Amino acid sequence: MSENVLVLGLGNTIMADDGVGPRVVELLLHQGCLPDGVKLLDGGTLGLDLLPRLEGVQRLIIVDAVETGQPPGSLVRLSGDAVPLALETKLSPHQMGLKDLLAVARLMDQLPSELILIGVQPAIIEMDTKLSPVVESRLLELASMVSREFT
Repeated sequence: MSENVLVLGLGNTIMADDGVGPRVVELLLHQGCLPDGVKLLDGGTLGLDLLPRLEGVQRLIIVDAVETGQPPGSLVRLSGDAVPLALETKLSPHQMGLKDLLAVARLMDQLPSELILIGVQPAIIEMDTKLSPVVESRLLELASMVSREFT
């Protein structure tokens, strides 16, 4: 694969389901066998500090907890202009940072040509280092959804 793909797991791992993005990146890392041109990054809650990591990226795949109004554990795939719209309903302060990151990347002409958000409706966003059982049960499926984006 010649294109540059960045899988960016976002979220706070001490806020229960908000930490799902980094957990999916960790799972993909342990599964191994990433195609050439695909990079994994635990973006945590870094926001604008991630801007240099977008340089040269053609396809950005963001993994995060997302408020969809669906039952907890529901999975979603959004792309293009639907991604910033999904961030209008904030679950966590890092989503404002992501929205800012995408806006600044666009202004600096560094926005990847393809933007994808793979997300899950959280059940619990509160101080806890564990995912809720319903979100935990969806980790493999989330990782599989991400893998399908670059295989």
